[in-house]
Amino acid sequence: MGMMTRMRNLAPWFIVTVGAIFVLFMVLSDANISEIFRNQSRIIGEIDGQEIYYQDFVKRVEFEKTNLEKQGRVIDEAQMSDFRDQVWDAMVNEALIEKKIEEFGIEVTDQEVIDLILGPNPPQFVKQYFTDSTGVFNRQAYDAAMRNPENKEAVLQIEDMVKRQLTQQKLTDHLFAAVQVSEDELKEDFAKQHIYMNADYVAVMASSIPDKDVKLTDEYQKEYYNKNILNYNQEEKRVIDYVLFPLQPSKEDTATIMNNLSSILEKTKNDTLPFKNYIEIYSEKPYSVDTLSLTKMDLPLQKALANAKDGEIIGPVITREGVILAKLLAKTVSKEPSVRASHILIKMGTDEKAALQKANDIYTKLISGGNFAQIAKEVSEDPGSAIKGGDLGWFSKGQMVPEFEQAVFNGKIGQIQKPVKTNFGYHIILVTEKSNTDYVVERIINELKPTASTIDNIYQKASDFSYLAKENNFKREAELMKLKPIESRPFTKTQKSISGLGSNFSIINYSFNNSVGKVSDVFRVQNGYVVFQVSKEMKEGPQPYEEVKEVVRSQALNELKLEKAMEIAKKIKAKIGSTGNLELAKQVFPAAKVAQVNNFKIGVNIPTIGREFAFSEYAYTAKVGKVSQPIKGNRACFIIKLTSRTPFDQTGYSVQRLSIYEKLLRAKQREFLNNWMEKVKEEADVKDYRYNFFK
Repeated sequence: MGMMTRMRNLAPWFIVTVGAIFVLFMVLSDANISEIFRNQSRIIGEIDGQEIYYQDFVKRVEFEKTNLEKQGRVIDEAQMSDFRDQVWDAMVNEALIEKKIEEFGIEVTDQEVIDLILGPNPPQFVKQYFTDSTGVFNRQAYDAAMRNPENKEAVLQIEDMVKRQLTQQKLTDHLFAAVQVSEDELKEDFAKQHIYMNADYVAVMASSIPDKDVKLTDEYQKEYYNKNILNYNQEEKRVIDYVLFPLQPSKEDTATIMNNLSSILEKTKNDTLPFKNYIEIYSEKPYSVDTLSLTKMDLPLQKALANAKDGEIIGPVITREGVILAKLLAKTVSKEPSVRASHILIKMGTDEKAALQKANDIYTKLISGGNFAQIAKEVSEDPGSAIKGGDLGWFSKGQMVPEFEQAVFNGKIGQIQKPVKTNFGYHIILVTEKSNTDYVVERIINELKPTASTIDNIYQKASDFSYLAKENNFKREAELMKLKPIESRPFTKTQKSISGLGSNFSIINYSFNNSVGKVSDVFRVQNGYVVFQVSKEMKEGPQPYEEVKEVVRSQALNELKLEKAMEIAKKIKAKIGSTGNLELAKQVFPAAKVAQVNNFKIGVNIPTIGREFAFSEYAYTAKVGKVSQPIKGNRACFIIKLTSRTPFDQTGYSVQRLSIYEKLLRAKQREFLNNWMEKVKEEADVKDYRYNFFK
């Protein structure tokens, strides 16, 4: 009895889909409550003409949410939109798969279900509840439980789950009948992992051909575009202009937390209770004793702790973690020293000499009395630090590139250093502080977050903007309200997220169901509320030539240079002749690269060469010692002389053949299922109106 009660409480829930059982890990998002009562009998979508009603969808969402709660899963509000999307996708998949099951004539009889439940190998999801810690299955207890009339409800649930599993298995068996793995595929996979090659080669790089040596005309570009037009195909896309109303605490919210912690600080001054007690009462994070380095603290906390004495409580200070009261228990010597520095960066670009001259001029100005912070703001090409007067904050060894790190840790505090070269450019460095101290602290941490009234105010501001933008003009109203519209990157209908806004299918769906110029209601996104306008509609098909002209130019130019490289490679091959001496290439074309590459494999990146599959595919079948004819790659034309190749290990292959077969079969099955499901969806008529119900 106890075992079956536990089974009922823990019985897993199943959503049948291709190749697996969908388990959803999100929770219900915030529905627009005012809309619910107006839309209870409204259609939320259609799947091949089958209408899906709002109340049915909400019930399904609540059902899955309840199951998650039974498992102890707590999901924050930001994940709720994703959860609804997953429930919808599951419902669409189920409806389409059930239609295919009926179409294929797949049936599972009651006898098949009984035979599996009472057979020698019962379903694992039930069997586990009758298996002890040593892995021994208690068959007698299992049979007794299955036949106990008091367990009828649980057994019916098990029968339903088993029927779903068997149906799914029959569907996959039907689909997988055509999936095969050939012997050649097995051997090729083994070879990719175990055959290594060495080669000498000549490379005539396309980039080594000067632009003046090829003639790129507008006519050739257009011809190249037309010949490769399928490469410029795009899905239907939309672009939106949006205004984000972030959920940020107000000045009043911040002041309230600061005042509360200030009051707590006053209490501690006249109280004998340990600070730990205050942390356990007032902190939003569990009590802990932390050893903090300066590199892991925000500047306000750094300054407060640096000037504090052991046992002193400092704060409240505002940090990225929240508002903090901290008790300094002790200062200790850190394992790694840390340093604080500022810099001015001058990028090299295409003219390194000019960049160095500019850096030297700035250095001269600084040592003559120029204000480092002000000059950094004006001329530094590192925008992240320039806005802070060049300040990089505290960092330890291993966080910066070697040349910069060496200059900083060897430099003197307050001394401006001559320009230091790294791969980022030239740096003028000022070391401002050094430390080898860590801080042992206890902390009360209160997160800075908006209150309910602040959230209401933010929503109301977004609603007001939406109303006015609909009545008047989106961009003009944004300007009047001193709001800055942001243009999204183009997105497709099947895309999971939008740049800057994150995952939100409702916004994507709305954009594809409304015309250009349409202004939205208020939508909830992960970090606030958003109002947007559909600004661009991009049709499916080849992108217009004018839109991709620069991309076409670059690719067409590379193609012309490859053709020129092939002409040169043919001359090099003629020069080499039967000598096998690749160094002769330099006599024909001094810019030719003559080198060797060792231990490369077929179908992967080749060291110093890259993703040149034509190179490795030739080497895989070539005769050792023979010099190849010119081979055209993606970025160069090659002449290859294979120097060695490990033989095919038939014994090793025989040992691994079965595991390779299973791996490739599973991969092909997954690919087949994904492609099949995508095709089923493409052929289906699915209409999604959820954006009308959930903002």
